[in-house]
Order: sequence, then C-alpha cells, then structure tokens
Amino acid sequence: MSAIETRGLTKVYRTYKKESGLRGSLKGLVRRKYEEVRAADDVSFQIEEGELVGFLGPNGAGKTTVLKMLSGLLNPTSGEARVLGFVPWERSNEMKRQFSLVMGQKNALWWDLPAQESLELNRAIYGIDRDRFKKVVGGLSELLDVQDKMNVMVRELSLGERMKMELISALIHEPRVLFLDEPTIGLDVVSQKRVREFLRLYNSEHKIVTMLTSHYMQDIEELCDRVIIIDHGKIFFDGPLDAIIDRFSGSKIISLTFQTPSERDFSLLGEVIQQTPVSVQLKVPRAKVTETCRQVLEGCAVIDINVQELPVEDVIRQLFGERDTLRHASAGAVGAAS
Repeated sequence: MSAIETRGLTKVYRTYKKESGLRGSLKGLVRRKYEEVRAADDVSFQIEEGELVGFLGPNGAGKTTVLKMLSGLLNPTSGEARVLGFVPWERSNEMKRQFSLVMGQKNALWWDLPAQESLELNRAIYGIDRDRFKKVVGGLSELLDVQDKMNVMVRELSLGERMKMELISALIHEPRVLFLDEPTIGLDVVSQKRVREFLRLYNSEHKIVTMLTSHYMQDIEELCDRVIIIDHGKIFFDGPLDAIIDRFSGSKIISLTFQTPSERDFSLLGEVIQQTPVSVQLKVPRAKVTETCRQVLEGCAVIDINVQELPVEDVIRQLFGERDTLRHASAGAVGAAS
C-alpha cells in the first residue's frame, strides 16, 4: 500500500457573486447569484514511503487545498484519499500522531512563550517520554543550529529562527508523513539553505514521506527528484523533475566565447539572452542547436562553447504563461460564440 494515495479528490467552493453598487446589494437580498470554484478537480496520485515530492503550481492552483484535505483540515466534495491507510478527514488520533503539517505563513508555536516551553507543551500533548523528547529536540536543534535560541520568546525570534523552531515542533513526535507548505517563504538566502540542508538530511536518515510546496525553484531542484504540477485544481504533470525540461522545453541555451571581438548579428540565429564583444548567449530551438553551432564555428574564432538546458524555473514559468494564454483565448472564443 502506498503511504499517500488519492483518487478523484475534488473540492468545490460555492461563492456568492455580488453585483456592484446599491442596486446590486438590494438584488442580492432577494436573489443571489453563486458560482462554483473547483479548488481541486479530480486529483489522483500515489506517493511511496520515503519519497520527497515537490508539489508545484501558481498561486490559487489548489496546492494548499490538497494538503489541507490530506491532513484532515478540509472535507472533500468528492473523491477518496488514504494517508498511511487512514481516511484523513476522519481525523483519528492514530493518524494525527503520524503526520505533521508546517505552513510557512501560519504559527504553530505559542507567541508569548519561549520556544523550549512551546515544545514542552507539544511533548505533553503527544505524550512523548521526557528522555526521548530531550534526545529528539537536542538532535534537531543541533542540526538546525538553534541550541542557543531555545529559551528565547518566540515573538523575539527572527523569521528564519522561528521557522526552524516550527520544524522542530513538527518533528518531535517523529511523524512518518510531513506536509510542508512554503516552509522557506520570506527567509533570507542563508536560512533557506540551512532549512534545505536539514530537510534533505532528515529525509535521507528517517525515510519520512514529504510533500513540499514552494515558489522557490531552488528548494525543489535541491530536494525533489519527483514533482507533481497542479494548475486550476487539475494535475497535468507527475514525474521526474528532469522530465519537465524534456517534455515542456523546446529550446536550449548556447553559450559561446570568442578569441577576438565579433560583430556578427547573432539575432539571426536565435534569441540573444546576453552579449559582450567576446561572448554571447543564444536561446535556440532544440532541433536547430547543431546547425546553429556549426554556423557560428564556421564564421567566428570560438574558444569555448557550452550547450545547456533552460533553467527549470524558466520552463515552468513559461508553461504556466502559455496555459493562461490558451485558457483566456478559449474563454474568449466561447464568449464570442454565445
């Protein structure tokens, strides 16, 4: 049995659509107009023990909604889900002891207590043995380098320090499943790196199932071999991170360095990304990479050449942009036809 399994998971919200002005308010008292928003639409996937999976999508795509249903905070409109064999929204105590949800924009620690006391409170809630608690917290605080911050009020911690404490709080009962919703949001570069290193090490040592949402592609690239991409509630990609480029990127980047300055017009060969008198970066279609390299080598004194894939972040940003354009064009066509 998979650690996490969903089949046709759907969440529909019914929202009131109010017309503007006083007249619209009065009409709303008599007859209201509603519209349905599918935050999650027929979501199906499986995640095995020990996997660290990136869950990607633009704002409003449905990522947090799915995580909330898997953690039992929301009931689905339809569909099925199992987490460690349990139905999440039944919220059995046995399941709640085996998973954690960390949300980068929500506080789980008590604001007016020192971090240590907040963790002690969680120890009592979960009924963790004190010796075991000290061992786990000691190890986690050392890995995250916050031993000297344990007796500081949570409200006085920096954002990075607080997020590290949130991770410790989420892991003191040693869960088998961890849901991370934007855990590095707002953190500085150093704190982001520290959190990523910790998550990578913890996952490799404990084989914990982890679902990670993040708008920082570096989080995903450094931590996840597999990604699930969702947009407008629907999953349209589930597979290896490298396959995103193979499937959705139609271009490559050619970087060239010349022995002497070149005055050639490289815009005729492809999109010029960056150019100096002795170097140029070109974005060219995959099918034309070999021909483009041949043309440049024939006409210029090239001393270095490098062909690279587009950054994953650029591919995904371009992909979402194209999907939005197609969706708007389709909506416009439907509107014109009606």
